[in-house]
Amino acid sequence: MAVLLPDRTGPLETVETFRHTIGGAESNVACTLAALGTPTAWISRVGDDGFGRRLTGELAAHGVDTSAVAVDPQRPTGLYVKEIGSPGTHPRDLGPGRSRLHYYRTGSAAAALGPALLDDPAAAALIAGAELLHLSGISAALSDSCLALLRALLADRRSGRTVSFDLNWRPTLWHGRDSSVLPALLDAADVVLLGADEAEAVLGTGDPAALRALLPSPATLVVKDADRRATAVGASGRTVTEPALAVAVVEPTGAGDAFAAGYLHATLRGLDQRRRLRLGHLCAAAALTAHGDRGPLPPAGDVAALLDATPAQWAATRVDASGIVSPVLTDTRPRRDR
Repeated sequence: MAVLLPDRTGPLETVETFRHTIGGAESNVACTLAALGTPTAWISRVGDDGFGRRLTGELAAHGVDTSAVAVDPQRPTGLYVKEIGSPGTHPRDLGPGRSRLHYYRTGSAAAALGPALLDDPAAAALIAGAELLHLSGISAALSDSCLALLRALLADRRSGRTVSFDLNWRPTLWHGRDSSVLPALLDAADVVLLGADEAEAVLGTGDPAALRALLPSPATLVVKDADRRATAVGASGRTVTEPALAVAVVEPTGAGDAFAAGYLHATLRGLDQRRRLRLGHLCAAAALTAHGDRGPLPPAGDVAALLDATPAQWAATRVDASGIVSPVLTDTRPRRDR
């Protein structure tokens, strides 16, 4: 989607100007995967408008393949406006460290996606050659045709291809739609990512073991418990838990998408579960310490050192907007200033 970011914190009625950028769960994951070095493509529809051209241009600039993105001559590009809380006293203020997304997606170009996408030569070629296909519950909320597309993709199981599904619960998008379709979609994937709070809202529990019982089919279930921990539960019930990093949060939007990208990148490279979860945490920390949906990732050498850190070293690591301070990083200068 196109994104409008306010030039100041506080309620939207007090904001006069906005900065135009791009966002959206799937495109955030694609950009972060590309930044990590995973060849990535994004398939969607945009309007024949400036928002759509800006969106595809920026994704391409981030190294994401947009060759299968269709341009809709009738429908507009989806849009959301971000509202960021402040310490002010306005009665409508969200409060510091909080944000809200205002969606304008009804009738958008992306909402017209459907199973016909699978007959498009460009999209079909990318999907057929993908080692990983990443889907989101947001798509299911956009329209009946989008839901039908997800069902078709999940039913098309191919050897050598992993299908991941991020719940990405957005209650505003589900207004007037039946969210009871989500459990079956989740259970049809190979890797499921979801937050404990959103799982509680959709599935009635945020407990990893209880969620594993509700979703028995995926090879791995990853439950993110806010700023505390992330837990991966295998099909056998084996559980690996990794604590989150200590982060001075600037703005939370996009952290879940960054976590998903880090976890999936590590999965594609065959890292063990502990390192998969750690890379997810590191990517999430980069998003949490930046305005907008994405933040600059740490240097590759720092990432490697942190993935191999002892539990005590990992627990002593601190992340803020200036960078990372950790016992495993011997140069104590802020890591983003090097």
